[in-house]
Amino acid sequence: MSPTIGAIVIPVSDLESAKKVYTALYGEPHTDQPYYVGFNVNGFEVSLNPQGEGGPVAMTDVDDLDATRNALLAAGATEQSAPRTVAPDVRICVLADSDGNPFGLRGK
Repeated sequence: MSPTIGAIVIPVSDLESAKKVYTALYGEPHTDQPYYVGFNVNGFEVSLNPQGEGGPVAMTDVDDLDATRNALLAAGATEQSAPRTVAPDVRICVLADSDGNPFGLRGK
């Protein structure tokens, strides 16, 4: 699989208010938990994260998260959040480019 941007994670300070706005736009969420609200928009994941900081982060789907992460770190990216499991067989991490712009990886 080629790397594909498959999701965006949006940090929110008021999950209930944000959920109302995004539900009006995208319909009912497929996941509605205090720690995460997720919407499927024609196969693209729009996620609300009440624990997030900063701006939205595009998540790129990759086959091998560790190999891709290591290659990006070797190329000069820096780590903002280490790999962690968020669902069965799904791990994520957030890196930044040389200007500090965040981007995420989502994979196994």
